[in-house]
Amino acid sequence: QVHLVESGGGLVQAGGSLRLSCAASTSGRTFSMYVMGWFRQAPGKERDFVAAINWSGSSTDYADSVEGRFTISRDNAKNTVYLQMNSLKPADTAVYYCAASSSLGLRTSTLQYTYWGQGTQVTVSS
Repeated sequence: QVHLVESGGGLVQAGGSLRLSCAASTSGRTFSMYVMGWFRQAPGKERDFVAAINWSGSSTDYADSVEGRFTISRDNAKNTVYLQMNSLKPADTAVYYCAASSSLGLRTSTLQYTYWGQGTQVTVSS
């Protein structure tokens, strides 16, 4: 079991930055054994992949729309995954969710993640 809690969302102007955090508490498997991902969902739209990171942080994957602007990282000692978001655009406005997957390798589909946080709202004004 994994319990995930996101924080760090808020209102920011276009071009600004935010850093999201996702704190995990686990039972059984340790946090470092999970692939972690960030997804986002805008009103009336599907939940889309944003970024993923492997167990050690040595491998990452990004959606084309955020490549070069967002950075995913993790601190296994703190059971926390981060999403640094720079050069934010109004199109980045959404609820952001972190998720944990026990699958091997980086995963980009919501179906491959078992555990989800409650989400944090990010609003980018123009």
